[in-house]
Formats: sequence, structure tokens, C-alpha cells
Amino acid sequence: MRATIDLAAVEAMDAADPLRAMRDRFILPEGVIYLDGNSLGAAAPAVFSELQKAATQEWAQDLIRAWNTAGWFDMPVALGDQLGRLIGAAAGQTVVCDTTSINIYKVLHAALGMRPNRSVIVAEGDSFPTDLYMAEGVASTRPGTVLRLEGVDAPTIEELIDERVAVILVNHVNYKTGQLRDMAALTCKAHQVGALIVWDLCHTAGALPVELDAANADFAIGCTYKYLNGGPGAPAFIYAAKRHHDDVHQPLSGWWGHARPFAFEQSYTAGSGIRRFLCGTQPVLSMRALKGALDIWDDVDMAAVRKKSIALTDLFIQLVEARCGAHGLELEGPRDGNARGSQVSFLHPNGYQVMRALIERGVIGDFRAPSTIRFGFTPLYVGYKDVWQAVEVLENILRTGAWQEARFAVKTAVT
Repeated sequence: MRATIDLAAVEAMDAADPLRAMRDRFILPEGVIYLDGNSLGAAAPAVFSELQKAATQEWAQDLIRAWNTAGWFDMPVALGDQLGRLIGAAAGQTVVCDTTSINIYKVLHAALGMRPNRSVIVAEGDSFPTDLYMAEGVASTRPGTVLRLEGVDAPTIEELIDERVAVILVNHVNYKTGQLRDMAALTCKAHQVGALIVWDLCHTAGALPVELDAANADFAIGCTYKYLNGGPGAPAFIYAAKRHHDDVHQPLSGWWGHARPFAFEQSYTAGSGIRRFLCGTQPVLSMRALKGALDIWDDVDMAAVRKKSIALTDLFIQLVEARCGAHGLELEGPRDGNARGSQVSFLHPNGYQVMRALIERGVIGDFRAPSTIRFGFTPLYVGYKDVWQAVEVLENILRTGAWQEARFAVKTAVT
């Protein structure tokens, strides 16, 4: 990236963008620059088409028959395979189901059961809170289980990994800073001592190429409503390496995970393969919405997504530091594009007020306590001129002190 850049150069970057046409496949409100796709992805007409068909044709006309005629019952596995392409998973290893929190609970229990003589769970102290809450919950059900935290019990997660560790729960991309971990290296470190590893891909899936199989990962979980654009509350997913399927037992033994769900037997027998991670009846309409979103990805090259992501975030950092650097902003995440996900975070002592002022002016990012303003860049619909314009608004807010208006100090929900 050059030391200086002008609007003409930015517009030229948009003109040369191979993903530029993808923007037309999403609905973006007029006058809004949306830099919060790492919290909730934008809507797409394809999603609404799937919902319309599922509701007005399949549900309304076929009624109960749609479980078979429309393939509702098999959607968790079918969508899992479709999503698996984006995370480097061969068919039969990914299933779409439930929520991220529930899936963490299932996978941690399964991993602990596979290492019965070990009692330590390792996680990050600055992990997204639900990961820690669920790890605490799992530990509370297993007497003697201990939770070790990076940044609390040792400076790095590598220092916490020894022969007493059963499972490591780690984010591929840190939700606050955007720091990207080396999946292959950390997985290898875990396996050297006989531990299993669970990768949280909430801020990875759809943002950059992932190679779960190539990295020899054991398990992964993640959501689909961020970069994958599945919609608010869209179902999450679980990946389990095929080599573990025969040894996996998870505690939420609902009927969808049964070997013979329609035999209505009184006792539970686990199904085969990845279906073992299913629990109860899945949300059909939400899954059909997700199908509409995932269909878009069939036309997307993840290498092109990653290249544009790094270019967008590099440009944002360069422009912010050049134009806003004198106003108390400090880069919180990695400067090297190869070491971060598709987001940029800055620290500001009045970050909450700054973000509220930005949102009022149509630049939607988000705030994370105590002082992080966070911007997500979804390459399918964010352009280089969006970055230029967002920085112009940010500079104006900081230079004029507009964020100091009393109404921005009122604590209300921030996107």
C-alpha cells in the first residue's frame, strides 16, 4: 500500500475488483456503509426466496409431507456438506444444527469423554464470553475438571498445554482484536501431548479460507449469521473429523441423533457419523434461509475473498492513521494483514460515544467494552470507496468533537 492514496486510486481499486458484482446479490440500505458484517451479515434476496418457497409452498401446501418431499429432515447434513467446502472439510464431517453455545457444550463433553484420564480444559482468557461460560458449565458437570485460561494461568496458550489437558477450545480469530491464530501449528502442539482441539470459527467462516482437514483439526464449531449471511439467529454448525466418529458420545441425546429416530424406541442408540451431534428437531425456516445464503457461496473463490479482505483492512488502517491519528485512536489488532481476520479494531477512550456518532451518520460498526471500536469488512459487499467514505465520516466526528454531544453518552444498545 502506498504512503498516500487518493479517491481516484480507491475508485480504480473498485473497478478492478473481481468480487464487485457480488454486491448486487445483497440488500444494502441507501446511505449506509455497513462495517458490522462480523456481527450480523447483510440480507440477500436469495434468502427471502428460499423462505418464501419453504413457507408458502412446502409448509402451506405440503404440510407434514414436506419433511420428505422437500428434504427437510436431511437439511442439517446437506447444508453441513455445503458449508464444509468453505472450511476445508470433506463431506460427512459437518452438520448444521442448534446454536454455537449448545454446540460448544456438546463438543467439549465429547472431547472430555474421549480423554477419560485427563481433566483440564484450556481456553483463552479473552475469548468470546459464551465460549468461557459454556466451558465453565461443562466443567461444573464433571467433578475434578479444571479450566485453564491463557492470559490468566500463563501468558500464552502454548504454555498451558501438557499431558493433563484433554481439550483446547480456541478462537481462530479473536473477536475483539482480529488476531488470527496458526491453526496447523497449534493443532500439532495439542496432538503432541495427546490433547484434542476445538476451533471456534465464528469470525472465520466466510471471511477467509480455512483448511480443517489439512490442519488435522479434531473439532470445530461456528455460527452462520456473520460472514455467511444466514440471518439473525441462523443455526450454527459442528465439524468433527471422520476419524473420531466412532468414539464420539455427546450428552444431548435427542431423537434426531438416534440411529433409528422413527422406531420410537425407549432407550437411546447413537446414530452413525456426524449425525451423532444432532439433538432435537431443527428450525426448518431458519435452515432454508441459510440455504439461500450458502447458495451464493457456490460462485465465490475464497482466495479472492481473502485477498480483498486484506486489501480492504490495510486500506482502512492506512487511511485512519493518516487522517485520524491525532485524535486518540490506537490500533488494537495486528498490523500485518496475514495475521488478522476480516476486521480492524481501534482503541479510543470514548469509543462508545464515537461509535454511536458513527452509526447515526450511517457508518455502522460496533463497540466492545471497555474501549474498542470494531469494524468488520465483508468482501462480498463492502467496497474500497466504502472504506474511504467511512474514514471521512470518522475523521469529521473526531475533528469536530461531535461525539461529545450529550445524547451519545446515554447507554443504549449498540449494534
